[in-house]
Amino acid sequence: MKTERYLRQILFQPIGHEGQERLGKALAVVVGCGAIGSTAASLLARAGIGYLRVIDRDILEESNLQRQELFDEEDLKEGLPKALTAEKKLQRVNSTVRIEGINADLNPGNAEILLKDAQVILDCTDNFETRLLINDYALKSQTPWIYSACLGSQALLMNILPGKSLCLRCLINSIPFPGTLPTCETAGILAPAAKVIASLQVTEALKILTGHQEALISGLLDIDLWKGTFQIMDTQTVRSLTCPACQKGEYEFLNAKSFSLTTTLCGSNAVQITPGGSSARNGSKIDLSALSQRLQSLPDITDVSQSPYLLKFSCRDKSLGARDTMSLNWVIFPDGRALLFGTKDPTLARTLYSQYIGI
Repeated sequence: MKTERYLRQILFQPIGHEGQERLGKALAVVVGCGAIGSTAASLLARAGIGYLRVIDRDILEESNLQRQELFDEEDLKEGLPKALTAEKKLQRVNSTVRIEGINADLNPGNAEILLKDAQVILDCTDNFETRLLINDYALKSQTPWIYSACLGSQALLMNILPGKSLCLRCLINSIPFPGTLPTCETAGILAPAAKVIASLQVTEALKILTGHQEALISGLLDIDLWKGTFQIMDTQTVRSLTCPACQKGEYEFLNAKSFSLTTTLCGSNAVQITPGGSSARNGSKIDLSALSQRLQSLPDITDVSQSPYLLKFSCRDKSLGARDTMSLNWVIFPDGRALLFGTKDPTLARTLYSQYIGI
């Protein structure tokens, strides 16, 4: 361990040399590399976490640069998935840390593989389905995890310690119905609010990894940066004694036989299509080269480009009539997952996916 690099952190008495050595042997997983996750991953790498795994399903867009400080305009030109770009950037930040960027959508078919051996999980996602999946895995594996969220100028954080605290399912019994809650697309995100909650989240992770659980924030932290308000809700008073997850051991989200085929992406006029069934679970891959050749022969397909990591192309949507067509842009990943930009219609996304890629 290079003591000089971490000297200021070692001088902080609660961490010290012993704590720094523990960090150097730790494995932390960041799920989601957006506004919160990109900052959290950067802080963890700089802190000297031994093994950092970053999981994200998306690619970089220009609108991300307003709040995701890990990325820049040069990254935008490369067009790589966020997770792989994050791996490259973080490795330059700290070459002594093992960085693993995983371009994947966390789901019931891969959660136990992608989250395996984590000593702490940082939730930096944007949807309750994934959070409740993390909650199930954490309870089953007895892994501490830290919930975070940011919308507008408001940010939330809660530590969840299996067997010691309530779980997320105690507070959220089911996924809110689509359209019932504001999203980052409708309410926006104030970048400093994401940075503040990411910093607090990483601080809580450092406490867990260095053996200082007694110093953890207890309850649900609610911050509104614009209003300048900070409050902590006592969650123990709402702990459910009938919670199906932490009380009964029923991991409904982890044990799901199938997962959402389509998901509207927060902050984008886009839909994600995830293939279900056994092929999605056994690691099957698409031959992107063969698919590229096939698509180039189709009259409605333009702008086909391919890399080892993804395939891009555009198609025309004629569902509104021949005189009112619009361009739809696709990104296809080797695992069969696809992003369709230009629509929020899941039915249209499934139809076109079936036509061009096949389900």
